Amino acid sequence: MTQPQSSRQPTSSNEVSKMTKHRPNDTRYPFPAVAAGLILGAGVAGTLFLLGAPPPLIVLIALGTAVLFASSIKYADQWEKAVVMRLGRYNGLRGPGYFGIIPILDRVAYTIDQRIRTTAFGAESCLTRDTVPVNVDAIAFWIVRDAERAALEVQDYDEAVILSAQTQLRDAIGKHDLAELIQSRVELGHGLKVALETKMANWGIQVQSVEIRDVIIPAALEDAMSRQAQAERERQARIILGTAETEIAHKFVEAADAYRDHPAAMNLRAMNMLYESIVKRGSLMVVPSGLADSLNVPSLLGLAASKALIPANGSPEKSAETTVST
Repeated sequence: MTQPQSSRQPTSSNEVSKMTKHRPNDTRYPFPAVAAGLILGAGVAGTLFLLGAPPPLIVLIALGTAVLFASSIKYADQWEKAVVMRLGRYNGLRGPGYFGIIPILDRVAYTIDQRIRTTAFGAESCLTRDTVPVNVDAIAFWIVRDAERAALEVQDYDEAVILSAQTQLRDAIGKHDLAELIQSRVELGHGLKVALETKMANWGIQVQSVEIRDVIIPAALEDAMSRQAQAERERQARIILGTAETEIAHKFVEAADAYRDHPAAMNLRAMNMLYESIVKRGSLMVVPSGLADSLNVPSLLGLAASKALIPANGSPEKSAETTVST
């Protein structure tokens, strides 16, 4: 579902000039044509003067000759094609460069630019398939391949390209979800290109590519999506932590089963834990008497003395770093 399209009005002088750039234009008189017309008019005037014609007639004929000759020479730039009409009928394309026409009978109706052009367009407040209002900005790259069709088949192909692109963009927005618009811009642009090419094939216009520049959503919806993403990441973090705790618990159960059938292994593990605590931390540790008896503390103290924690000729009570009480 899409919103009705509002009428588009030019808002600046630049936009007005773009709209009128390729409308009828028969006033491009190059300086060489004007100079040639003046020279020819002067020659005609001199000839008539030598023939003894009246001065008013000489001036009139000379000016008329100069204007007609200057009007018969036209030119088109390297990237342009001039559409020549003769008595209202299409007479062919001219250019690039200088070319001649028959004054009064012929006129240059259009000069068509055949370079690649860019057209920016957009769709405002359109609803996606999941009823989310969005503003989408896009740009189309296109070129006039057939100047004859572009001049004869459509009145203003610049405006036609813009309106067609806007219509196709609105239609594409209504067929996609918001996530698809954000994640699949390239695919959406390609679909618009194909649709525009199909529509403009009879206009002599070829669409090079269509690119989606930006997809703008309401600020409130953007905040809600941000909170949703944060909540989703928090949920994933808790799931990962719970999975790790479950795996650790299973490993502890397996270790308990192994120690239950091997008491000696349990004692070795306890001794290792006590040794690591004393060596790495160097803190006071109180060991229950029952555990001390099972761990054979004198042997453990001898091991600690070998690590220079207890002096070799001293007693455990004189150690400055670690004290083991039973």
